[in-house]
Amino acid sequence: MTFENLQSKYFFLALIMSKAIALEEGLFYHIYNRGNNKERIFKDEDDYRYFLSLLKKHLLPTADIFVYCLLGNHFHLLVKIKTNEIDKGITGKPLNTSQVFSNLFNAYAKAFNRKYNRTGKLFEERFKRKQIATDGYFSELIYYIHANPQRHQLIGDFRNYAHSSYPVLTKNEFTFINRDEVLNWFGGKDLFERFHEERVVYLLNYQNFEK
Repeated sequence: MTFENLQSKYFFLALIMSKAIALEEGLFYHIYNRGNNKERIFKDEDDYRYFLSLLKKHLLPTADIFVYCLLGNHFHLLVKIKTNEIDKGITGKPLNTSQVFSNLFNAYAKAFNRKYNRTGKLFEERFKRKQIATDGYFSELIYYIHANPQRHQLIGDFRNYAHSSYPVLTKNEFTFINRDEVLNWFGGKDLFERFHEERVVYLLNYQNFEK
């Protein structure tokens, strides 16, 4: 299948999955959002670090995190909702997964507003989510998320971007993301890197991943 055919295929998949959907156990999702009026949501290195710390605190009990990319005014996550997660400490009932994500983003927004003495909403709207329904979509989305900084002309080579999971996935340092599963999906680290290298970073037609 050609690169152009893949773009066409994922365009129609994105149209089908564009509406807000419930987050179901055992399924993969692309989670993303941007700043209100396209304003920055990360202004310094501490902001990036704090957002990642909130990811670990709020999401890890509920979701496995596979890929992420944090840019100045938006972010992308690729997650899998865990199964049979119980909020034993409070109600003993299954967690409201969407609320867990909302709690994460609300916590970050409140801290950001305090830090920069601002008021009003930080994010454009309720976070967007799309179910990842096919193997091909999963693979291409990983590349799309990692290549975002280069697509937005923030850096010449996305592989060197500090605030994405790409460099984390290619190192042996401790990480909270599911590195082994991602690398194994591609057949190992070498094939993971080759998959990214062989892609042409001209992603204007990949806007469908965010619509």
